[in-house]
This record gives sequence, C-alpha cells and structure tokens, in this order.
Amino acid sequence: MSVRRILQLGDPLLRSVSAAVPHPVSANGVLQDLRDTLHDFQRTRGFGRGISAIQIGVPERIIYIEFKKKPYCLINPEWIWMSPEKFQLWDDCFSFPDLLVRLERSESVRVRYDDEQGAARTLEATGAFSELVQHEMDHLDGILAIDRAQDRDSLCTREERERRYAVLQRNS
Repeated sequence: MSVRRILQLGDPLLRSVSAAVPHPVSANGVLQDLRDTLHDFQRTRGFGRGISAIQIGVPERIIYIEFKKKPYCLINPEWIWMSPEKFQLWDDCFSFPDLLVRLERSESVRVRYDDEQGAARTLEATGAFSELVQHEMDHLDGILAIDRAQDRDSLCTREERERRYAVLQRNS
C-alpha cells in the first residue's frame, strides 16, 4: 500500500463524522495505508502511536494503533464504558504536530470493535493506552484535541513545552 498525506488542522474533512464500514474485511487496504503512514510519521517526526482513517482523508470508522509494540486494528469501534476517574495530560496530534493541548481523559475505557477478519472483539485500556484510544475515537466523530482544551491557557507549541520541561529538569 502507501504512505498517505495526513490532513492538517483547518481541513474541514477532519470535522466529519466517519461512516461505519459495512464489510470489515474491506478495510484491510486502508489499515495498511494507516500502518505505512504511521511508520513514516514515526520515522520523520520521532513520535506517534495511532492514527484514524479520517486523518488520511478516508471518512470511515477505522483506527490503527501500535502500543507497546503491539498493533491494534479497530474497525467500527463503539464505546462500551468510560471510567468516571480522570487524569490530565498534554496531548498531541498528527494533524497539528507542533501543538500540544492540556486536556482531561478517562483513566480506563472499554471498546467493542471488529477486527480485520470481521470478528467482534473487546478492548480494555487504562492510562496512556486509554488516552490514545479516546483520542483516536474522537477523530471518528470529528472531535479534535483542541476541542477538549481545559481552558484558553491549555495550548502550547511543542518547542515551548520542551523548553519549559528542559528548564524544569535542570532545576530539579
């Protein structure tokens, strides 16, 4: 398959609600493109763990994640449960890679999805993995991390965040 262009903040397609995939097996080509695009982003930018189909211009409910060296292919994912316990973090996104957003996410989640063969599966995630799943699920509904910013002071460029973190590290 191929590396695809990642839509950037301001592209109206990022605000689209993605459609269900009628035949999960038909998603394999898109999943390969997501995998290739993720690996290219990791190679060129040095970070990245997940990507949704809408980010490459495909408005279908497909997510590809690599977390702790394990791949996850989620087709037509749906929320089953989100914990009421929350945590805060600085989130980033392939669609605005130089911007970080301070937001809040559920500590744990459970999602039902179809795998590449069309089998129904359930995924439970906590902590950083939970945050990643929530971020990618938001994309499927046209929600961006900036929409979840805690307040007007919850945006920061990557360069500024790294500068501040380096200062904090040196002073501790």
